[in-house]
Amino acid sequence: MYQTIKNVPVWGEPLEDAVNQAVTVAKRAEQVVLMADHHIGYAMPIGGVAAYQGQISPSGIGYDISCGNKAVLLDADAAEVRRDIKSIMDAIWTYISFGVGRKNAEEVEHALFDDDPAWEIPAVRKHKRMAREQLGTVGSGNHYVDIFVDEQDRVWIGAHFGSRGLGHRIASHYIKAGGGRAAAYCADVTDLAAVRSMVDAIAKEFREPRHPLPVEMETETVTIEPDLAPCPCCGKMESNIMLMLGGFAFLA
Repeated sequence: MYQTIKNVPVWGEPLEDAVNQAVTVAKRAEQVVLMADHHIGYAMPIGGVAAYQGQISPSGIGYDISCGNKAVLLDADAAEVRRDIKSIMDAIWTYISFGVGRKNAEEVEHALFDDDPAWEIPAVRKHKRMAREQLGTVGSGNHYVDIFVDEQDRVWIGAHFGSRGLGHRIASHYIKAGGGRAAAYCADVTDLAAVRSMVDAIAKEFREPRHPLPVEMETETVTIEPDLAPCPCCGKMESNIMLMLGGFAFLA
């Protein structure tokens, strides 16, 4: 169930600072709603959804996001996992790069670096090396790789990653090209940088049909295991459902 606060539908327990942000966003958006996992963001809450007509808001929840969650069901014995959890997590910490940068030298190969149409865009192509270096890393903040045991004693591995520097650089290019500016990190931001001129700036470089850069969407799969099947129950989940390119949200 949800409640409506100042014309904003809110699921879950309302957080005052996040609701205030959503109300501010609603002054310029067609519709704003808050999901049950909402909390304060940059110019709009994380866990919020905003629908714009003919506008792009590149810095609503921060323009270095494109985060995703993924859970994969493992063929593992829960009792053994509980017994060996310390060594398992130590191995994850050793072989997967957490924090800023890559600590292991193992290169990650993926078809997206071969002929993906996103690399035809100049603002994206010049960051291809950074994208390759980031693929398969975790990053910092609230990103994680965790082992879970559910109520049925099934074992899962879950991961949450985001784009870090790659998305920031691409988005900064288009914000500058469109004459916009990034929103500051505070609860009462009123300038969402949703400017129509950005549409024209982006269109000049998008000669092919719009195509999201898939690096961040592939990161969770590459780090967990490329040939494991995704979770049939939840699969890949995102609170903010948008077509993303370096933090841009394209809403038809």
